[in-house]
Amino acid sequence: MDYSAANHALWNVVIQFGYIAVAILLANLLRQRVRFIRRTMMPIAVLGGFLLLFGKYVGIVKLDAAFMEMLTYHGIALGFIAMSLRVAEKKPESSESKVGLRSGAVIVSSYMIQGAVGLIITLILSFTVMPDLFRAAGLLLPMGYGQGPGQANNVGNTYQNLGFAGGHSFGLAIAAAGYVVACLVGVIILNVLRKQGKLEGLKAAEDEVYDADYFHGSEEIPISGAVDKLSVQLAMIVIIYLVTFVATRALTSGIASVSEGLANTVNTLLWGFNFIIGAALATLVRVLLEKMRKNGVIRRQYQNNYLLNRLSGAFFDVMIVAGIASINVEDIRGLILPFVLLAVAGGVVTWVHLTIVCKAVYPDYYYEGLISMFGMMTGTISSGVLLLRELDPSLSTPAAENLITGSSFGILLGAPVLVLVGLAPKSTAMCFVTLGLCFVYLAVLDTIIFKVGRGEKK
Repeated sequence: MDYSAANHALWNVVIQFGYIAVAILLANLLRQRVRFIRRTMMPIAVLGGFLLLFGKYVGIVKLDAAFMEMLTYHGIALGFIAMSLRVAEKKPESSESKVGLRSGAVIVSSYMIQGAVGLIITLILSFTVMPDLFRAAGLLLPMGYGQGPGQANNVGNTYQNLGFAGGHSFGLAIAAAGYVVACLVGVIILNVLRKQGKLEGLKAAEDEVYDADYFHGSEEIPISGAVDKLSVQLAMIVIIYLVTFVATRALTSGIASVSEGLANTVNTLLWGFNFIIGAALATLVRVLLEKMRKNGVIRRQYQNNYLLNRLSGAFFDVMIVAGIASINVEDIRGLILPFVLLAVAGGVVTWVHLTIVCKAVYPDYYYEGLISMFGMMTGTISSGVLLLRELDPSLSTPAAENLITGSSFGILLGAPVLVLVGLAPKSTAMCFVTLGLCFVYLAVLDTIIFKVGRGEKK
């Protein structure tokens, strides 16, 4: 075997990961040293992605586009599997599960609002100044804003295969615009709230002190025994992802054997939304491990929440950097008008919608719930937490936890999104049907938001 630089396949992975690592470290340095960048609170991974994108276009780095897309695709699934494996903290039975359900309804109702507005914009453009525009392109707004670069990449690729020229880069560009809205607009809102005297926290609690149980529980396997604890976490994640691949292949093969037409519609989306299957399998494994430990089949807890949090964070960081870096600017030059309209309208309708629903769901910590949800529904959980820590440095309110529990319920409540994403590209008529279904499902979610738990004693 040739171990020299001539063997491109041997060294390409190292080179590409090296680019990502340098981008992340350089972004971290810039955020620490440049006050303007620090004040924007832009996540380091987002800044690193833009640095890598800039380096690609000025010729400093030579990125492997296919490899970057692969990292974006796998990163979202691995990150969600790691999150879903975490052991839930034991809490007394209360209305918290209902808050989680309502938080999930807030998240998915935001998808519906974003999707409906996005479809209205692209339909109007397609009937007026841009007759060749892919009419279902508006559904990339909730994918990019609501779900981030992973799903924007997956659905953008799907739409590109269905005839949307530049769909992949358009979806990723929408996701990148969402981060800008989350960070820059979010900071402007925070400054306004600060001037109004509504912010109690002055800075993020970056130097918090945790006790030993935060890193290692007494019932867990040893930190370093016959096998390192980090290796065990990685092994569980990778095995579940392998089972996800097998399950998705079996499911798509079964659908194809029953109906080729249904397979052409659903199978591509199932592979694009494979992170939902992975998260469901990880949740099942977590429940089984808990049952086995209670019944004495196993004596120790294998998951470590601290390590799983760090691994999911690393997967998401790599996904974000790779996703932004893989944007092909040339692909969206003819799509500047719909891009700008979707980006601006997405930020406005998301904020207006959240100001209404968050007042109903989080009356005791309205601003914390509102700001954190706005950060997540235009960026990711990380940008939601970044904005939240300016109001609540020690995360003393349930707002941060609601982002996690809400996302879990959001996976279940968001299942119809998969159907809508696959339905709209069929025809112009199906775009209008999808638009109507968005409003119908929004009414269902609003019922959950405004009716569930109403009148309960605090």
